[in-house]
Amino acid sequence: MTVHGLHVSVENVSGDATVPSASRFSDWLTAAFGESLTGELAIRIVDEDEGRAVNERYRGHCAATNVLAFAGPDPHRDIDAEMPRHLGDLVLCAAVVGREAREQGKASDAHWAHLSIHGLLHLLGLDHQADDDAKIMEAREAELLAKLGFDDPYASEW
Repeated sequence: MTVHGLHVSVENVSGDATVPSASRFSDWLTAAFGESLTGELAIRIVDEDEGRAVNERYRGHCAATNVLAFAGPDPHRDIDAEMPRHLGDLVLCAAVVGREAREQGKASDAHWAHLSIHGLLHLLGLDHQADDDAKIMEAREAELLAKLGFDDPYASEW
């Protein structure tokens, strides 16, 4: 689904019928980031088995996690101007996202929106490995989620 130059494709292979629609993800990301963000983003919603396998293969952790981000090609490389920039791919694990939302007492949509924004920020170069970087990224997430009417996910640490 393309909205204002951002094309978001969502593939839900999790079997979880409560996963938000592709249009919800597009709406959240477009509203949060505005019309200046252009390109393509692929989101794959997986079950816990696939989430564990992907996390183990690419991150070396033998457990499913909520979101994994895989950056697209270097945005500075010379590519065909007719082709939209591939921002990257997000892999979200439906079981983990649902479990976290329940455990943290969060609305499901708020948590899905948060994790899709969190993943996209990773694709745009933000990280949270160092404390200073984490503060910057968390503040940006809270700012973007506020545009969507969602509470700051870090206001009350889990």
